[in-house]
Amino acid sequence: MKKAKPMSKTSKTTMPAGKKAAAKAASGKIAAKKPQAMMQAAVSKKAPVAAAKKPAVAAKTTVSKKVAVAKATVAKKAAAAKAVVAKTTSAAKATVAKKAAVANAKVAKKAVVAKAMVAKKAAVAKAKVTKKVAAVKATGAKKAAVAKAAVAKKTAVAKTGVAKKAAKAVPSPSYDKAGLKKIAAAKRAWEKGALAKSNQRMKQRREAFFTDSGIPIPDLATPAERPREDYLRDLGFPGEYPFTRGPQASMYRGRHWTMRQFAGFGTPADTNARFKYLLEHGMTGLSTAFDMPALMGYDADHPMSRGEVGKEGVAVSSLADFEILYGGIPLDQVTTSMTINASAIYALACYVVTAEKQGIGPEKLGGTIQADILKEYIAQKEWIVPPRPAVRIVIDMIEWASEHMPKFNPISISGYHIREAGATAVQELAFTLADGIGYVEECVARGMNVDDFAPRLSFFWDVHNDFFEEVAKFRAARRIWARVLRDRFGAKDPRSWMLRTHAQTAGVSLTAQQPYNNVVRVALQAFAAVCGGTQSLHTNSLDETYALPTEDSVTIALRTQQIIANESGADRVVDPLGGSYYIEYLTDEMEKRAMEYIDRIHDMGGIIRAVEEGYPQKEIAESAFRHQKEVESKDRIIVGVNAFQSDKETPIDLLKIDDALAHEQIARLLQVKASRDAAAHQAALEAVEKAAESGENLMPSVLDAVRAYATLGEVCDVFRKVFGTYREVGRF
Repeated sequence: MKKAKPMSKTSKTTMPAGKKAAAKAASGKIAAKKPQAMMQAAVSKKAPVAAAKKPAVAAKTTVSKKVAVAKATVAKKAAAAKAVVAKTTSAAKATVAKKAAVANAKVAKKAVVAKAMVAKKAAVAKAKVTKKVAAVKATGAKKAAVAKAAVAKKTAVAKTGVAKKAAKAVPSPSYDKAGLKKIAAAKRAWEKGALAKSNQRMKQRREAFFTDSGIPIPDLATPAERPREDYLRDLGFPGEYPFTRGPQASMYRGRHWTMRQFAGFGTPADTNARFKYLLEHGMTGLSTAFDMPALMGYDADHPMSRGEVGKEGVAVSSLADFEILYGGIPLDQVTTSMTINASAIYALACYVVTAEKQGIGPEKLGGTIQADILKEYIAQKEWIVPPRPAVRIVIDMIEWASEHMPKFNPISISGYHIREAGATAVQELAFTLADGIGYVEECVARGMNVDDFAPRLSFFWDVHNDFFEEVAKFRAARRIWARVLRDRFGAKDPRSWMLRTHAQTAGVSLTAQQPYNNVVRVALQAFAAVCGGTQSLHTNSLDETYALPTEDSVTIALRTQQIIANESGADRVVDPLGGSYYIEYLTDEMEKRAMEYIDRIHDMGGIIRAVEEGYPQKEIAESAFRHQKEVESKDRIIVGVNAFQSDKETPIDLLKIDDALAHEQIARLLQVKASRDAAAHQAALEAVEKAAESGENLMPSVLDAVRAYATLGEVCDVFRKVFGTYREVGRF
């Protein structure tokens, strides 16, 4: 096939006019759509070529005809559609109207029914409401009457209470000013008259008289010495604030004080036998003395224990010893006192676990553990670690016991050892209460509520020979403590204000010379404690200046208490010396002078700081020095020592501790170490160390260590490792 020759880009093909018109007609793009006038103008203009364009006209006519037909068809169809729509719309409207009428009828019917139901329910509800309103009105009237009566009653009670409080708040001086002036004037006249004449006839033995604490004693005590006395404020009633006249309302009319006899020597079996002997003879509470190694935190096999095992108290090194010590004694039926301090946490844990083995929970245990470490630094000098971590251990004990041992006193804040070191009665009172305040401060700083622990704080006083001063000391102690706990620490529970105390006759007052004189001294001191209102009492034995007491001497000491309780009449009256002008004068003076010390210690930064500075120690040393000078100069007479001596020696039987018991104790200790679970023991000691380092309460971990038969020395060695040791700095 022959290919078409390509057209040149510049060439142009011309189509004949007839063909163009035919093409236009075929494509349907006819100019007939233009207005007729325009078409006629075009035709006139193109008249010369009309003949050539006849086919186009014919095509145009055909198209116009087709367009007209199409328009007619469309109009016909539109009319038909419009008719159909009109017919459909009319039918729809009729249907809708019909449905609307039906719906309206239904709605109207339902509305009528609903209206009837609502009316019915409203009527029922109205009837119920009316009934309830009537009932409420009746009940309200009844309650209003009852409430009105109750309010009236409460108002009357409140008025009475307010009146009573107002009466208490209003000063109630015991003596009117005019009366006091008369008494003071009469006393001056007596001094210039009768007393002066008596002194001329018989000169007084001394120019001035003082108590053993240096309180001046007036020639005669009268109300004039106490012009500001307010009976309700300062004395009150026993069992009520400020407890000056006693911690219990009926005191010994209800029951006698607890009679304890300090017992502890040799092996645990030896002391257990002594306990049972004393209980059989009427002792009502156990009092346990521990040997020096236990007090210093050493086991019986430690080199530091050599020559001291069981000599001045019972030897204990592990739970096994406690099981023997309290064996056969139901610990929920007696109260037990334990005199131990630096290692007290271990002893308390052993006592709790021993009771566990008897099937007795800690909540059932009653008694006291001394645990007063501050007085060790002040006076007794038996410690393991420095003061601050030592106090932390004591606070751990108080915190744990307040939650688990509601009947047990976790501390006995002790003036006894302070007095034995040479303090006066005023210093004993002041430093002991300052120690107590220090422990309360530490507990509160830890976040404890004062009323959760203060009711279980107990005290321990020494009782010396100055009878009236000792009675006044007990009374002043209760008043100071009540005021401090209520006013300074905000305690709300009256039990927190109440100072409860144990007392012991003065060991330092016993003499090796004429030892039977000690029986009289002990009786005098015991009677002072009873007149002062003690809750518990230990009476020393006549031979304790030589050794631990024999059974015979301890029986005499116990009988002394029993005679006072049953034959003296002191148990029949509450606060028998209350109201005595001299006793009340001394009570005021004791309080005033003790508070001066307490305030000074507070200004120093508290008792722990004062101890670290050596302040109480120095004060006590100076008092001891003055006392010794008075004895040597015979300004202070001690019968049988610097006066009324006798060349005749009085032989007495003494208790001797066999040195062989140390070997027995060490053998039992080694057996415990060999038989215990080594892994459990090691884990328990590690837990104690972790608790000591972290600051968490030590009691739970020490209890577990005791259950694992860790020894006293091992637990105390952990404390030495974590807290370090302590050496007192000498001060002069």
